[in-house]
Amino acid sequence: MTRKQKRLAVIGGLGVVLVIAAGLIFTALRDQIVFFYSPSELREKEVAIGQPVRIGGLVEEGSWVKTGQDNKFMVSDGETATLVTYTGILPDLFREGQGVIAEGSLVDTTTFAATTVLAKHDENYIPKEIADTLRDRGEWRPETNTADQ
Repeated sequence: MTRKQKRLAVIGGLGVVLVIAAGLIFTALRDQIVFFYSPSELREKEVAIGQPVRIGGLVEEGSWVKTGQDNKFMVSDGETATLVTYTGILPDLFREGQGVIAEGSLVDTTTFAATTVLAKHDENYIPKEIADTLRDRGEWRPETNTADQ
């Protein structure tokens, strides 16, 4: 075996090891990756029921119903709204008309069961994902966001 063939064999072996390592990493992370969707994207992408995802948008005015620790509210991106159910104490800053991100999974095609709800941290903040989505859809209200500046 010549020196050139030995180098090619070493490089080829390292390439195989790299591909195997990348495959193992992606397999291990597959269950840990949580994708973010707006309510419209959630319907368009046909996310599987039970798959963990994050949705974000604005809490529709007048949609929040609280019964004990059970909460129901609509999250909207200005085009589509999704019913979100959450059992527990909502963040102190949770309000109607404000940005919110909910992590959980679809129960059926129209209802999202949240395990975690994240709310804004001041009256001018909208999470970047929501701002980008609203900006893409032409629903952006720049006077309400100073976080990107």
